[in-house]
Amino acid sequence: MLALIIGFTFSMAIDRHDQREIFEEGEANAIGTEYLRADLLPPKASAATKELPLKYVDQRILFYSKQSSEKIQEIRDKTDQLQTALWNEIVPAVRAQANPVTALVASGMNDVLNSQGYVQAAWWNRIPFTAWALMAAIATCANLLVGFGARNFEKNIGLFMIFPFVISVSFFFNCRY
Repeated sequence: MLALIIGFTFSMAIDRHDQREIFEEGEANAIGTEYLRADLLPPKASAATKELPLKYVDQRILFYSKQSSEKIQEIRDKTDQLQTALWNEIVPAVRAQANPVTALVASGMNDVLNSQGYVQAAWWNRIPFTAWALMAAIATCANLLVGFGARNFEKNIGLFMIFPFVISVSFFFNCRY
């Protein structure tokens, strides 16, 4: 039972980490692709459209770094402003030349804007507090049982070596991801 709970929690942590990695990679690819697609716009719009993604990337990198909650809110506000500016920069060019090439640019910008939301949702999808509480309760009870079994240390040497290691590894992976 204990191994099942630990395995389930470990699996949740790994799955959520993998999901965040996939969305972060998708966001980076969308930004890079749109940066290249900006060359397809008229020269004036292209220059401005290529400048804004660089500022946007800086804000996204700041978001991923450890910041205070006030700084995170400031980063989110700046990101929202840059998203609006990015969209507003391509709209006149797309409206002026409605063709498959400008539609591709608009679609790419839409991917950039959507990918940020997917990444944000994945970051919010962390292991719930109740799972952490359950892990702490399991660790406490298990270590009490190991301590109780210390009377027969020679017979239970494997228990002393393996069980605390498994508990600490499960906590490590939950903290890491």
